[in-house]
Amino acid sequence: MPLYMDIHHKVDATPDDVQKAHLSDLEAQEKFGVKYLKYWFNPQAGTICCLVHAPDPETANKVHLAAHGLAADKIIEVQDEVVEAFLGGSVDAGSGRMISPAGTPDGGLRTVLFTDIAGSTSMTQRLGDAEAMKIIRAHDSLVRREIEARQGRVVKHTGDGTMAAFPAASSAIYASMAIQKAFHVHNQRLPDRPIEVRIGMSAGEPVDEGQDLFGSAVQLARRVCDAAETSQIRVSNVVRELCIGKEIGFVDLGAAPLRGFDEPVHMYEVRWS
Repeated sequence: MPLYMDIHHKVDATPDDVQKAHLSDLEAQEKFGVKYLKYWFNPQAGTICCLVHAPDPETANKVHLAAHGLAADKIIEVQDEVVEAFLGGSVDAGSGRMISPAGTPDGGLRTVLFTDIAGSTSMTQRLGDAEAMKIIRAHDSLVRREIEARQGRVVKHTGDGTMAAFPAASSAIYASMAIQKAFHVHNQRLPDRPIEVRIGMSAGEPVDEGQDLFGSAVQLARRVCDAAETSQIRVSNVVRELCIGKEIGFVDLGAAPLRGFDEPVHMYEVRWS
């Protein structure tokens, strides 16, 4: 059966209310041949995201309507491995509620991070394919280590970079700082084989106005990374706002146009050195 993610906007409910609604779904689902798996609830934003196996979106919504009357505002088809890469985590046994590594409710908000090896094309031309691949593998290994050390998940490799997702924006920034510091040490030790990267990130909820899992957040993070300079960490305004109160140094870069976005995007540089 296909796998779907549904989203409910502007929900005025408590965590107990949402858990009761999910349990009602479980009681009603067998009649419709549907299986609700788990959910993410963000009380601050008033959003609920449910993961469900169903014959089609309409049948999934019939379960909601029969169980508690709260129909989803949007339902999109997703791939299990993509959901796991972005949203994988722990389920509170028996309740279906997703929880963070710290044991707190997981609202589904993710910070998406991209790394990109600067000058990868010229590097390949200068060193040849075999040597360039050694450098890319060294990059991938180091980046994965720092990401996973801070509860991040590598979503995919992009050829000359990495895309990752973090449940906490501050963790994404601390990982990016560790990555830049590690490459700085590497470049001092091996000046004839330097690895210089640019890093960019943004954040968002699983399903927004698009039809892709984290579609807008991924696109914006990619564009912010493209706009970064060599050895720079650049973040969108939403990431900076999520880190208010953290001891992280930001430099206001102002707003700039980014390809694919109608309005200029406000960006910040993260001090890491």
